[in-house]
Amino acid sequence: MAVHVIDHPLIQHKLSIIRDVNTGAKEFRELLEEVSMLMAYEFTRNFPLEEVEVETPVATANCKVVSGKKVAIIPILRAGLGMVGGILKLIPTAKVGHIGVYRDPETLQPIEYYCKLPPDLSERELILLDPMLATGGSAVAGIQFLKQRGATQIRMVNLIAAPEGIENVQAKHPDVDIYVAAVDDRLNSHGYIIPGLGDAGDRLFGTK
Repeated sequence: MAVHVIDHPLIQHKLSIIRDVNTGAKEFRELLEEVSMLMAYEFTRNFPLEEVEVETPVATANCKVVSGKKVAIIPILRAGLGMVGGILKLIPTAKVGHIGVYRDPETLQPIEYYCKLPPDLSERELILLDPMLATGGSAVAGIQFLKQRGATQIRMVNLIAAPEGIENVQAKHPDVDIYVAAVDDRLNSHGYIIPGLGDAGDRLFGTK
């Protein structure tokens, strides 16, 4: 499936501030939520519509509404939590699940420690969230966890991706579309995206 780079000027402007080492946790959180909301305009672009009649103050209008699309937002803990609020502002009826995955600092392999999901995954369009797509290990594992529980419609949404992470996800899950605001240069020897923005979870929550 495709990689969609969302290069809207407002997203790119806010992403520049998010990257800045001098941006504090409060502003980082606010901007991450704003960018996630702006990205949601793009990854919902092909949601199906149906026609309805609406009575305005002066006449009947033929309008369009989203045709019963059932959505679930699944952040990968912990950094993915920072993207949930912005998307819920646009899709307030979406269910929210959580997947806890951490990356072993030695092997860089993902380890699942928590999973709580809506029971009707097979009936929903799932939006898997993680600000950083680095090695792709957490994303590949998260997608696999969803598929094992019956999911068939999954989209991956990231703020920044490394080419290595994109390649890993596409190799393991070629049926999943990836939406990103930027594709950076590479990974360093510690598995961090270069130039990236550092550890998204630490910057989001003010930890080290």
